[in-house]
Amino acid sequence: MMKAWPYPRWIAHRGAGKLAPENTLAAFRFGAEHGYRMFECDVKLSADGVPFLMHDATLERTTNGVGTGGDQPWDQLARLDAGSWHSRRYAGEPLPTFENIARFCLANNHLLNIEIKPTPGQEAKTGEVVANHAERLWRGQAVPPLLTSFRPESLQAAMQAQPQLPRGLLLDTLWDGWWDIAQRLQCVAIVCNHALWDAATVKKVQGAGMRCLSYTVNDEWAAQRLVDLGTDGIITDRVDLFAPA
Repeated sequence: MMKAWPYPRWIAHRGAGKLAPENTLAAFRFGAEHGYRMFECDVKLSADGVPFLMHDATLERTTNGVGTGGDQPWDQLARLDAGSWHSRRYAGEPLPTFENIARFCLANNHLLNIEIKPTPGQEAKTGEVVANHAERLWRGQAVPPLLTSFRPESLQAAMQAQPQLPRGLLLDTLWDGWWDIAQRLQCVAIVCNHALWDAATVKKVQGAGMRCLSYTVNDEWAAQRLVDLGTDGIITDRVDLFAPA
């Protein structure tokens, strides 16, 4: 029996995909201006345990920093420029803490898909800390954030810390054992590379009471295929192309 699903079909990837500097407050504002009310972001830990938004393990691609983000304390990370790499318009945009983004979402009634993105070696610790922060920040809210990860160890730690928060397993391939792990982790969703979905896999997942979500869908033909398959959520960079209503 599938429970009621509180999340919209359309989810903005890393705030606003590639149209603003990913995983920044500026990107979330840009996505919201295009009508999106649910966002995906990546959260990892600083060396002193502060959850912050960043996709890569290393700083070079999306900031003016160097090295591994998780090896540096938050007071150093907070000084980095996370916008100039994208465009002059966003020069000086800082890295946000998870708490910054949470408070923006809560103030505006936006929903959040938190990808737990641990620095290698920090899988369990990151899952535990992110889940505990999410529980504190969303306490008393009708719709909690959806916690997802490619790393089962992170989801396991999140489940042990805050079992009531919904979880989803991220997959870039249908590797051996994914189904058993998703069930053991009591996942409410499978979040796949969109090309992996076919009618049989959708039926299997939904038949077990889970939802089918897809990343990263930037073409109309791909989105239409997923709608026709009856999937439940589409994560996109193209907040300018797809109207989320």
